[in-house]
Amino acid sequence: MKKFTLLLLFLCASFTSMAQVEIGLQLSPTVSGNRFVAEDRYNFEKESNKLRLGVGVVVDYFFAQNYAFSTGLMYRSKGAEITYNYTRENGDGSTESISGKDDIGVQYVELPLTLKLFTNEVAPGTILYFQVGGSLNTKVAAQVNDKKVIDSEKVIKRFNIFEADAILGGGVEFQMGESTKIFGGLTYRRGLTDIDDYYEKKFDDKNISVKNNGVSLDFGLKF
Repeated sequence: MKKFTLLLLFLCASFTSMAQVEIGLQLSPTVSGNRFVAEDRYNFEKESNKLRLGVGVVVDYFFAQNYAFSTGLMYRSKGAEITYNYTRENGDGSTESISGKDDIGVQYVELPLTLKLFTNEVAPGTILYFQVGGSLNTKVAAQVNDKKVIDSEKVIKRFNIFEADAILGGGVEFQMGESTKIFGGLTYRRGLTDIDDYYEKKFDDKNISVKNNGVSLDFGLKF
């Protein structure tokens, strides 16, 4: 058992020494929106998209010449304006109209877990990349209609702590020096989990869910 453990440690150390790691900084302006899973009677609509911002550190861990496991840590804002309009019948025969417009903004710390595929040079010092995977996110702040407290309750409490995204993107890298690269790309982020239980409680319907969507322009520097 001891020999096996030593052999495993040796193989891990050898793999790590052969692997190439590139670390960089990334800025991601994002057109953010929301989508809904709900019955038509609630009349949920995406009123408008919002320009949000993401910033953080990226790490590309190459396990082969053209393949890398890409991760990092990003701080990203998400959400947009949504409206709803629902007329409910009460037990006494009367009706009640429930409508509103919410400008949702939630900030997350994201841990991307993706695979990057790189081409060979398509021009001197220029390669293309394609990225696919997901992201595990934790909320750190939130506001609705530019308010952090509504009716004496902190807005952040109405949002779920964790969120998960699917990520699909691509871009181009330029070699600027011996170990310096700049990159730019386009990434689609599709929310996989419900971010908010507020509307489920408001309409007393557990089938309602609100999810994030976004398309970002990614710019960065690796060294």
